[in-house]
Amino acid sequence: EILDVDGKFVAPGFVSSHSHLFTSGSRGLGVDQTLYGWCTSMFSVLNNASPDQIYWATLHGSLDFLANGVTTAYNFTDPLLPWEPMVDGKRADGGGILRDHAWHTRQADGCHDAGLRFVDSIALDATVGTDEEIFARFEASHDHVLAMDPDIALGASIMGQVQWSTRPDAAEIEVAVMDRFGVTNQAHFLETYEAIEHQQTKFQLYKNAGALRPGMMFGHFIQTTPEIIADAAAGGASMSWQPASNGRLASGIAHVPEMLDQGMKVGMGLDDQACTDVADPWQNMRMGMFMQRARTHDPLSMMPERVLRLHTLGGAEIMGVDDRVGSLEVGKFADFVVVDPRLPDVGPLWNPVRSYVLACGLRNLKQVYVGGKLVNADGVSTNPLAAEASAVLHEQLPALAEEFGVIL
Repeated sequence: EILDVDGKFVAPGFVSSHSHLFTSGSRGLGVDQTLYGWCTSMFSVLNNASPDQIYWATLHGSLDFLANGVTTAYNFTDPLLPWEPMVDGKRADGGGILRDHAWHTRQADGCHDAGLRFVDSIALDATVGTDEEIFARFEASHDHVLAMDPDIALGASIMGQVQWSTRPDAAEIEVAVMDRFGVTNQAHFLETYEAIEHQQTKFQLYKNAGALRPGMMFGHFIQTTPEIIADAAAGGASMSWQPASNGRLASGIAHVPEMLDQGMKVGMGLDDQACTDVADPWQNMRMGMFMQRARTHDPLSMMPERVLRLHTLGGAEIMGVDDRVGSLEVGKFADFVVVDPRLPDVGPLWNPVRSYVLACGLRNLKQVYVGGKLVNADGVSTNPLAAEASAVLHEQLPALAEEFGVIL
């Protein structure tokens, strides 16, 4: 097959190194809240969902990513331990009743059935059960992912929870799982402006546990100090940057140029549809670029070429999948987007890469290919489950809110 792309950009599919795809039906909630209040608003509906309902929500979110040119995602599955409101930046109670194992597996199934390449991130819920029970839970989820098509399910990872855990050795148990199963770990860390001193004390737990090494990713990593950045960089840890989400939730601006200058690898994530509302990688790149320039007063602190790399190959590198995705090279998957700068017309392309980042967007995105196969054209999915996913989401989530008396 010959694809005529005369006059169009052919570029790598975007990589989101930090995503929560189950949130696709929860946009526009908690807009007057910072992180923890937003979470409480968003989970007020989803905490009541069934495994099959969370499957359809994840499938919908995965198809939404593909429609927007994102072909690979690091996906945090919602933990088995339900969300509960934070008190002074901490979980009020470390215990609780875990949901059935299917709560996790159906989320992984949703990514797989959408045809979105993904790394599946699994919470340990380390405050519930013995260490061996925690290992067994992770192994069951890990094995479910490894049994899938390895060209779609690119691997498993840990959803690091030290930030909120009441368990003093939570970092040690995460490192033990990393070593036992040979997996990576991405922790939501130093994200919100709330309880900063408490958050920063948790960094030492990761350092003491030997977690600061390649394969350890810090998601958000905003409320840092120069010493924290230096330690993370020296150990080989990496960072996932979610600028649109950080702005929406009033979290702050991560010191990404400083991290890059110290040798940290950085990728970019869209976070989720519920806290960016539109999973738009062009918006994410531009917001990140503009935030850094406003913070540093230096246009060279974040250039278009750099931010494009962070949202493609950079994300693949920190996820450990850059041998397969993130760039268009011989031997890698043919995951690419076709973008037409003349429809609508953005004018002369004085510098094509810079125009691609700064002047193009979803309105110019015409086709998305995964493995050389068309998965979306002009916003219309080729997946046979797409129409059903939309119908189920629109029917079931409002019904859940009504059934449980949720006031949004």
